[in-house]
Formats: sequence, C-alpha cells, structure tokens
Amino acid sequence: MDPSGGCPHAANAALLAKGAATEVLLPGDVPAAVVLGHEALKEFIGHPDVAKNARHFTALREGRIPDGWPLRTFATVQGMVTSDGDDHRRLRALVSKAFTARRVEALRPGIERLTDELLDGVEAAAAEAGSGAGGSAGDGVVDLRALFALPLPMRVISELLGVDEEFRDRLHVLSNQVVATDIAPEDAVAANREMVAVLTAVAASRKDRPGEDLTSALIAAREEGGDRLGEAELIGTMIVMIVAGHETTLNLITNAVRALCAHRDQLELIRAGGADWADAVEETLRWDSPVSFFPFRYPTRDLTVDGTLIPAGTPVLAGFSAAGRDPAAHGPDADRFDITRRTRSTTRHLSLGHGAHYCLGAPLARMETTIALRRLFGRFPDLRVAVPEEELPRHRSFVGNSVRELPVILG
Repeated sequence: MDPSGGCPHAANAALLAKGAATEVLLPGDVPAAVVLGHEALKEFIGHPDVAKNARHFTALREGRIPDGWPLRTFATVQGMVTSDGDDHRRLRALVSKAFTARRVEALRPGIERLTDELLDGVEAAAAEAGSGAGGSAGDGVVDLRALFALPLPMRVISELLGVDEEFRDRLHVLSNQVVATDIAPEDAVAANREMVAVLTAVAASRKDRPGEDLTSALIAAREEGGDRLGEAELIGTMIVMIVAGHETTLNLITNAVRALCAHRDQLELIRAGGADWADAVEETLRWDSPVSFFPFRYPTRDLTVDGTLIPAGTPVLAGFSAAGRDPAAHGPDADRFDITRRTRSTTRHLSLGHGAHYCLGAPLARMETTIALRRLFGRFPDLRVAVPEEELPRHRSFVGNSVRELPVILG
C-alpha cells in the first residue's frame, strides 16, 4: 500500500481485475490483505470468524508492531470499532442514544442555521478575495473545504460531544495526523499522546460542568454503572467519534461538490426534479467513498476469499472505494457518476459499513451532506472548482479518500 495515498481508483481497478481479495504490505512491511470486491467484502465483514478486536492481530500480540507504526491507533484504540460481541453491544448501546432517528432529526434546524452562517462567511471571503484582485465578488477564489466542508461537521460533532470551541481546531489537526499513513513514527506517537491529552481535558471539563451532550452522558453511565465504561474506553470512544464524526463527512461533502461540479448534467437533473440531493449523496458514497481502505478486521481462523488465503491473525483492510466501483456489483459503467443509479439498482454500496459495525452516524452524515449541497448550490448555482481535478492536492493517506483543498469560484 502506498503510504502517500493519492487518488485510489486506477490502482483499485487494477487490483479488482486480479480478484476480489489480495495480499498487500502495509507501511513497515507488515503483511496484510485487502478485500475489495463488493460481494466478497460484504461477506467478509459479516463472517462469524472475522473479528475487530486486536487481540487477534498476531504481529501486534507478538510485539512486532512498534509504537510509532502509523496505523497502530486503528488497532489499539478502545471502543466500538475494535470490539466484538457483548463488548461491542455494550459500547454501541451507550452511544446509540445520541443517534436515534428522532435525535438526529432534531438537529436539522441547527444544522441548517449553521450551514447558512458558514455560507455567509464563504461569500464574504470570496468578496474580499475578488476585491483584492480588482474583480467582482464572484471572481474571488476561496477554499470551500476549509471554510465550509470542514467546520460544518466539526461543529456538529463537537456540540454533540460537548467539545468546547478552544479544542476544535487542534482536534482536527490531530485527527489528520492520526489517519495519515505517511507520518513519521515519532510524530505518530506524539499525535496520539496529544489526542488523548486533549480529550482527557475535554472529559474533565464535562465532568466538572456536565451538560446535555454525549460525553457527559458517557461519564454519567460510567459513574452510575461502575464498570460500564472504563477510562480508556471513554477516551477511545471520544477519539472514534471525533475522527469518524467529522473526517468522513468532511470528505463526503468535498467529494460530492467535486463530483457535481464535474458533472453539470447531474446537477441540472436535480434542479429539474429528475433526482434529489439525497441521490447525489448516495452516488458520491458509492462512486468516491470518503473512506478508501479502512483498518482493521482479523480472521480468527484461516479463510479463503475469492481464491486468496488470508491466514488467521492477518490485519485486513476493507476496500470501500474499490467495492463502490466493482463492475461485478454495479455494472459495466460502475466508474460513471450517475445519481439515478440507486433508483434502478438493488445493489447498495458498502461505504458506511455493513452488519453489526454499520456506521452509527450514517443518518447524521447523510443529513449534513444533503443540507450542505442543497443550500450551497441553491445559493451559488454557478459554483465551479477553480483548478483542474488533477491539480488538487490529495490526502497523504490510503485510509481517507479526498483532497486537502478545494479552491472554488462562486460564479
């Protein structure tokens, strides 16, 4: 796996042509496997002999994975994403109350207000940039990712968790470092330690000043239930919520804007009533998944996937970006962005997971992105990306799938 990341789709197509699963080497020459065919991945994720707990990771258990390994946090963080069975159900139950359909829908008015507020800022920044160049407000180039796609989900998840504003910018920087696959060992260790320290401070502030937020509720459950939630599980759950709760939606909004700007016919189809914004969100999830290869799952016995033997204890990546463009599942035009696809196909993408570990925050991510697209293109119908797609700087990671900047002209 290339630790510098980049656009995954050409490499994914080459791998898929060879089979639905393959052996790979992770940074540090750690043997691993990826499952990237849609049906194979769906079956693998739901297989009873596939686990999430890193006690099944042979190389880690035997002490062959150093502290500075860039993917270590994905294996060792304590929380829902690294637990199985009763532990997983216990931890998921504690968090799921914040993501019921009623609770998520109750967030809609606030998300709409926040979206409009951020778009006011985008317009003001474009006007300033345009006037500085001697042109009109619409001529100014602004980074839509930094000004809009990032602060929207970051503020929403921070308010859900009770993270004070003073911590938010730093937590985004640390999240980027935690998911980076090309980070130096000493930087990986430092980022993880600081992430734990910052979230420990957040938890301490919520214990002193509890509120109507998820962190306060998790602390109350720990205090009342004794061993219901340990300290490491509390911090681990907060890490997962912060990273997954904003990085995934940030990438999804960014990728959807890029896709619609590059496919104006699809944008016009929505405006003409032939599809809706939710269709654009689902097709973006399939066509350009915000997560490319997600770590880790471990077979608890030797498994053969599409002819590839995956020994017990091997760390396995879920190849969501590849599965989304698998022609065997999505047809010969799987690499085409088509927002009417889901109304014509019974095959659903896997980009938000499948089975017991299906993303708890999926309804929230979908809502945020749908609101963001509707209001963004409603306000700036001629918005366009300011540079060619190939010039956009990519994530330096094979986990997250997006670009690091999105310069746009509002039109």
